[in-house]
Amino acid sequence: MKKHTVVNLFIASVAVVSGLFGQEKDKPNIIFIMSDDHASHAISAYGGIYKDVAPTPNIDRLAKEGMLFNNAFCTNSICGPSRASILTGKYSHQNGFYKNEGGDPFDGSQETFPKTLQKEGYTTAVIGKWHLWSEPTGFDYFKYHTLNGEQGSYWNPVYNDNGSHVQEEGYATNLTGDFALDWLQNKRDISKPFMLMFQFKAPHRPWRPDSKYETLFDGVEMPYPDTFNDDYVTRELTAGKTMMTIENHLTNKDLKLPRPSGMSDGEFKKWERLGDKGEHVSPSDTLTGIELKQWKYQRYIKDYLACIRSVDDNIGRLLKYLEETGLSDNTIVIYTADQGFYLGDHGWYDKRFMYEQSLRMPFIIRYPKRITPGQKNDNTILNVDFAPTILDMAGLNPAKEIQGKSFVPLLMGEADEDFRNEMYYHYYEYPKWHNVQPHYGIRTKRYKLIHFYYNIDVWELYDLENDPNEMTNIYDSPSSKTIVKKLKRRLKSLQKEYGDNISLSKMRAVTDKGRVEY
Repeated sequence: MKKHTVVNLFIASVAVVSGLFGQEKDKPNIIFIMSDDHASHAISAYGGIYKDVAPTPNIDRLAKEGMLFNNAFCTNSICGPSRASILTGKYSHQNGFYKNEGGDPFDGSQETFPKTLQKEGYTTAVIGKWHLWSEPTGFDYFKYHTLNGEQGSYWNPVYNDNGSHVQEEGYATNLTGDFALDWLQNKRDISKPFMLMFQFKAPHRPWRPDSKYETLFDGVEMPYPDTFNDDYVTRELTAGKTMMTIENHLTNKDLKLPRPSGMSDGEFKKWERLGDKGEHVSPSDTLTGIELKQWKYQRYIKDYLACIRSVDDNIGRLLKYLEETGLSDNTIVIYTADQGFYLGDHGWYDKRFMYEQSLRMPFIIRYPKRITPGQKNDNTILNVDFAPTILDMAGLNPAKEIQGKSFVPLLMGEADEDFRNEMYYHYYEYPKWHNVQPHYGIRTKRYKLIHFYYNIDVWELYDLENDPNEMTNIYDSPSSKTIVKKLKRRLKSLQKEYGDNISLSKMRAVTDKGRVEY
């Protein structure tokens, strides 16, 4: 059979598969659940070192009854920019939201997948964390966190409730669950299909668990990641210069150390931040060295995982509601996070880098009508693919400017090893908050090439097959010359394809000023 005939048959089969969603008599309801900073290796369905000690049974249920993607990646690993890319299906340089610190508010006039769904007859809502500094558009109802730069607060948070600022009493994760269920039960237009963005603040820093889970892991020694004591050899100017280490950069507030007596409120606020810039922080004068580093890790990871327990509980409440109301079969439920997170990997917390743990996102989807349960998929998908996929599942065409592509054929079990063989990444924010150099790069199934460019000129190359933990930069190895040349050529092609082929000086200007003209 001729090559063009095979291609045409494949395109035709994709069209048929995608059309199956849009031909439903009843449009599917859509619930898009997103947590903040929830690393996939903290979800037991993904395996990992915490799967037995800190299971996530309700998220795991979605995986058991749907499809789990092993290789979902973000295109800019930081909260607001990733959220903007999810909404628009476009990279940061196209949607205009590059960074959390010092950037512009999200431009709500541009097309987003909620806006498209709303125009096509869906009733829409976003509840929980928004973090884009502009009021949501494309939603019939919104209720989102406003305090701390829209990060929100774990206890007694303030929400923007459709334009009115309201302080609510209680724990944020449970409140967000309450408000989501209230909208589903009492506030939505039941004559229309619905799309709900159900978005938790947790488990974002400062990792405050619900009171009932504060001692959840007492007496448990959490396992340590293989790279916990990374010395950053061959990565001294990049990984070695960060300010997000477990050892030196967790604060008094992060570690929940007791307030010293006799401190004024102003002094206390300053004391809480000690550690951010590497100040020595310890619960005692005698706890030092590796023992102090391990103590900090245990405090951090237990609080982080305890926050996730409440997220999982509230997902369980939602699934129970869908079952009891007969909505399960016709409701697409997605679980994801805005990016990955370091859980002591490389000795860190936080995200930002193109290294695996922050690049990876969880992505699990259940739709009983169409998705065969218990599937795992190894194709590469990106956060810019979420919008066109959701629209495709609703039988709608994405806006022309969307840069992602629908992976509906993968959801239907179609084998496509060439769906996406490589991905492009670009991170801009510097120096706040953690001194991570701006960088861009390409990841293929085997290799990752990264260029750090702001006030250094450093390239890194990793062989993910032989060095999955990315401990050795082989860029300068003589044996890497051929693959480096090939990857640079592909990287340049991706930058041109996505419209990010600008000069380094303009890229630096984005970091300094927030945006430039492309």
